[in-house]
Amino acid sequence: MNTQNKQSQDAIKPQDALQMLKEGNARFCQNLRADRDLLQQVSATADGQWPFAAIVSCIDSRASVELIFDQGIGDVFSARIAGNFVNDDILGSLEFACAVAGAKLVVVLGHSACGAIKGACDHVELGNLTQMLAKIAPAVDAVAPDYEAEARNSSNGEFVERVAHENVARTVAAIAERSAVLRDMKENGDIEIVGGMYDISNGRVTFL
Repeated sequence: MNTQNKQSQDAIKPQDALQMLKEGNARFCQNLRADRDLLQQVSATADGQWPFAAIVSCIDSRASVELIFDQGIGDVFSARIAGNFVNDDILGSLEFACAVAGAKLVVVLGHSACGAIKGACDHVELGNLTQMLAKIAPAVDAVAPDYEAEARNSSNGEFVERVAHENVARTVAAIAERSAVLRDMKENGDIEIVGGMYDISNGRVTFL
């Protein structure tokens, strides 16, 4: 399988890009890989890159997006931060990915049993981690009223997963709210912005 080029990227529509990721994850879950010459892809992308998607995901070592979506060099942009939220720097990176480099899809990918989500549920305070987890706190607060006080912590797996889903949904909404560039591209049909959850127990991605 060849890496993307300008012509192939131009031909991809947002829904095509989403389908490509779904098919890649299906291959991953079946322990299949597309036939790629990665060194050839290194050479092919030396003078330029034309990724079809930009993915915001967690830094979790079990959730490498290139692997779980079976993508090669030059296929996707990857922005990783614990808790898969966005800040001004990541928004700027996504604007570059889509408005400058031509990506057709933005994905916010959360995952099960996320340590950052658990930390936010437990209101952990530790150095710079305190400020980072505060970005996830609104998702915790949104889900909390559905649970008794003693069940609003990381020992409650259901609570953690609901917060993770809420965090993805809020991040998807925040991208369009905080970036006029990406919002306009979405409204014009040039890109799509979607959320997904990766299950670390079986390798499957479910798009929300």
